[in-house]
Amino acid sequence: MTALAPYLTATAEAYDAVAVLYADLFRDSLDRLPLDRAVLAAFAESVRAGGAGPVAELGCGPGYVTAHLQDLGLDAFGIDLSPRMIELAREAYPGLRFEVGSMHALDLADGELSGIVSWYSVIHTPPRELPPYFAEFRRVLAPGGHLLLGFFESEGDAVTEFDHKAAPAYRWPIDDLAGLAREAGFTEVGRMLREPLEGERFRQGRLLMRRR
Repeated sequence: MTALAPYLTATAEAYDAVAVLYADLFRDSLDRLPLDRAVLAAFAESVRAGGAGPVAELGCGPGYVTAHLQDLGLDAFGIDLSPRMIELAREAYPGLRFEVGSMHALDLADGELSGIVSWYSVIHTPPRELPPYFAEFRRVLAPGGHLLLGFFESEGDAVTEFDHKAAPAYRWPIDDLAGLAREAGFTEVGRMLREPLEGERFRQGRLLMRRR
């Protein structure tokens, strides 16, 4: 992996420190989130319709979303900055592939993937640094491949930094995030906004995009 920017190193170290707590907290979280499961199912169906090549969850954490994608019939694997998160993912799901890596410089060939899920992983990227990430997503996706983003939505405000418990993070206007993806060569397929549930602070956004 190439040398990391300071904010990436800080994010990796922060998630290393909370990895066990994070894994315990979120391992079964999809069980109580039917709308999120529906979005992931729509993504999986879209990928399968396009040929069902490999799918990467970028910023996979302890691997529970990667495992869910596998259960949906996808050839899924996970990549994360945090070595400790990858250790926990491998322990929890020994039959799946997990690697340490960064979304900004993926060790993947051009057009290798049929799909990418970025589930609350771009939230830690400073806004000015985010466009190259979308360019990298486009590089590794095959034409027609799908990108699913999960993030905190800003509820009418501009991009807003907030006090995430692990590392500095940003809430995005859904239109602005969709616009960055369009500029990088993606077409919007669909979107969803979910209001916060008990224990959540912010509105949740989901964007399904297709590589042009």
